[in-house]
Amino acid sequence: MTQQAVLEAELAPYFTEKAPFQVPFGFREGFVKYWPIVSLIFLIIAIPAILVFLGLGTALLPVSFLGGVGLGLQYNISMILAIAGTVLSIAALPGLFNRRRQGWVFSYYAQLISILSSLITLSIFSVLIGLLWLLLLFQVRSYYR
Repeated sequence: MTQQAVLEAELAPYFTEKAPFQVPFGFREGFVKYWPIVSLIFLIIAIPAILVFLGLGTALLPVSFLGGVGLGLQYNISMILAIAGTVLSIAALPGLFNRRRQGWVFSYYAQLISILSSLITLSIFSVLIGLLWLLLLFQVRSYYR
């Protein structure tokens, strides 16, 4: 038996058997097959944006509190969470290509961090997209051993 990730056992029923809909099996298989390739392409395309984000983020860090302590904290926490999510997405790639559970777990954690960041910034649309992505992740979980 594999060890459960944080909150995995609690969330699994809501995204599998109690989910409002089930993803078709054909789509699941295609997703598992092409998801690592698409993720790699997006990460490569995002490298310039990530570097700009880190550079501007570091440059704006001292003045981020000019809008107020709350806004400054929100900006800094979001920046840290974005970096953590990106690192987890990169760490997930080898496991996703080999269909190993560790790749799924890293993707799961990256998605939880993304949802947390969306909650902190009060981006309801991003939270909904994150929850849909989490539903898809749970429905393909059995493909990763």
